[in-house]
Amino acid sequence: MSVATEVTEVTDVSEVTRSTETGLDPVVETAARRLHLVPDDFTPPPALQHQGIPLTAHHELGVPTVHRTVVDFANFDHGATSPALRTVEQTVAAVQRVSGSVHRGAGHTSRQTTQWFEAARKEVGAFVGAREDDYVVFTRNTTDALRLLANALPRRTQVFTWDSAHHAAQFAWAGRSIHRLPIPASTQDALDLLTQALESSTAESKLVVITGACNVTGEVWPVAELASIATEFGARTVLDAAQLAPHHPVDIDELGVDYVALSGHKTYAPYGAGALVGRGDWLDEANPYLPAGGATRAVGTRAVEWNVGPARHEGGTPNAVGAIALASACSTLRKHHDAIAAHEAVLHERLRSGLAAIPGVRLVSVLGPERPNVGVVTFTVDGFDCSLVSQVLSDEHGIAVRDGKFCAHRLCDQVVGGCAVRASIGLATQPHHVERLIDAVRRLVEQGPTLEYVHTPGEGWSAPSDPRDLAEPLPW
Repeated sequence: MSVATEVTEVTDVSEVTRSTETGLDPVVETAARRLHLVPDDFTPPPALQHQGIPLTAHHELGVPTVHRTVVDFANFDHGATSPALRTVEQTVAAVQRVSGSVHRGAGHTSRQTTQWFEAARKEVGAFVGAREDDYVVFTRNTTDALRLLANALPRRTQVFTWDSAHHAAQFAWAGRSIHRLPIPASTQDALDLLTQALESSTAESKLVVITGACNVTGEVWPVAELASIATEFGARTVLDAAQLAPHHPVDIDELGVDYVALSGHKTYAPYGAGALVGRGDWLDEANPYLPAGGATRAVGTRAVEWNVGPARHEGGTPNAVGAIALASACSTLRKHHDAIAAHEAVLHERLRSGLAAIPGVRLVSVLGPERPNVGVVTFTVDGFDCSLVSQVLSDEHGIAVRDGKFCAHRLCDQVVGGCAVRASIGLATQPHHVERLIDAVRRLVEQGPTLEYVHTPGEGWSAPSDPRDLAEPLPW
């Protein structure tokens, strides 16, 4: 489908009758109406309910372009943040009606919220195949979860991590002995590098940090094989599942890992909630991550007795709404894993082949294009700065991608030679979005940007002739 058939053209804005039945998000509709950009007949494309695909808040979101058109939002930035599921929105609304502070409260709202909070712990654990005695500790995100584990490591633990990992998986271990493994050239190279590193280690306590899916390219790492090698040498493993969990089932026992860390905002839940799931012994022996109320069992004049279990590291009033929302997302994803995988596989294959066929477009890979992928295509365009590509796609086509080095500078500098553009597929991505992105990149290569763009240091690219007024009032 070409761009011309996807957008609604407004050739004479004086003839546009403003309608209240557009189906647009209210905030976007306000901006579009200020420019008289919303025609009566604008309707978002049908959602994918017939395929059993869960709906997100972005399925009916329209955005104005510099061409005085309104198009349905094409979200290719799921790898950074995924839009909340409609089921999650409903969950949050239900919780907010009766929300109270969890634990120890006798009031109805406190008891109800506590019940849901603890049920959320079980749901998140089930989502990653937690064993019966595993702990589920709620955190702010994956970065926070890995830092929590770093706090719990026994003294003199040696940590093994790859230079290709997300910064969160590289830098959480400050103050620990860190063995940095180089960026592997293939799956076998990754296995060999870990084997060689563990063979030469004399540390009694070891932890291997495994990436589930590459933050830059979406390639799925050989998690079970790496965990098996670690176990052979007496090392424990933590899986950074931030990019993997929203797209593929994760099972702690099947993969043979000891811990899993994940984020809610990459798993179709709101910001501010994540989890560390795994073995409890190191966590019970460590000092509390947040020494405060809830973490204490008894406080005397000379000593403090700390709780054991997840509460030991959840000091203060926890983000109960976020934890319950995360559980809601996990529950929905578990029910629809097969449909989600099939949906994303088709879109990924079409996007990859379509972009690869455009002259001057180079696809980025680390372990090789044959590796399973979570729906990410990362690329560069000859002659164009990556951030300009991103801006043109947004301004002129209503497409959201990510540009830069994706919190993985070492990988991008070595493999890409700088920055790149990342298109990450998810539940808000539909087939016609893929065609629009391919067509938009082809047009950029063949014709250049429609408008003239200038670069301002610290602010990026913009088109001085952009007719839109995108300033919005505060939402409160």
